[in-house]
Amino acid sequence: MRIFSKLYDKALRWARHRHAPYYLAGLSFAESSFFPVPPDVMLAPMTLAQPQRAWRLAALTTAASVLGGVLGYLIGMFAFELIEPLLHRYHYWDDYQAAAAWFQEWGIWVVLLAGFTIIPYKVFTITAGVIGMSFVPFVLASFVGRGGRFFLVAGLIAWGGSRMEGMLRRYIDVLGYFVVFAAIVAYLILR
Repeated sequence: MRIFSKLYDKALRWARHRHAPYYLAGLSFAESSFFPVPPDVMLAPMTLAQPQRAWRLAALTTAASVLGGVLGYLIGMFAFELIEPLLHRYHYWDDYQAAAAWFQEWGIWVVLLAGFTIIPYKVFTITAGVIGMSFVPFVLASFVGRGGRFFLVAGLIAWGGSRMEGMLRRYIDVLGYFVVFAAIVAYLILR
C-alpha cells in the first residue's frame, strides 16, 4: 500500500500553494508554544517545491518560531496555572520537570539545544517563562537554535534538489511505515 507516496505528492502540491508561506509561518508559531507538529514537515516539501526560496523560507520559519517561543515564554510567565493541567493530560509533565532541572544546570544552553534538536521546544519556552529566564538571552538563543535547525533543513533539501526528491519519492513509503512502527514501539515502551 503506497499511502505515504500519495501524502507526499499532496504535500508537494500544497507546498506550491500561494498561501503556503502563511501556513508555514502559522505552523512555526504554533509549534513553539502549544502545537505538537514541527514545522520541518512543511518546510522540507516547500523547499523541494521552490528551492530558489530556501533561505527565505528558512528565515520565515525561524522568525515565526521565535515569535511563538516568545508566546510560550509569556504563557509560562503569566499563565502557567492554566496550562499545567494540559501538561499532565498530554504527557508533557515529565518533560517539563526535566526541562526545569536542565535549566538549573545548563541555563541558556538548554534553549539553544532545544531549539536545534527534535526535543519539544514548546516545553522549554514555557519553562523559561516559568523560571523567569532573562528575556533577551532567551530570544537570542532561540534565534540561534531555531535558525540553525531550519536553515540546515532548507539548505540540505535545496542542495539535494532533484536527487533528494527522487530519493524521497523512492523511499517515502518505507520511511513512513518505519516512522509509524517506531512511534508504536516508543509508545509501548514508554507506556
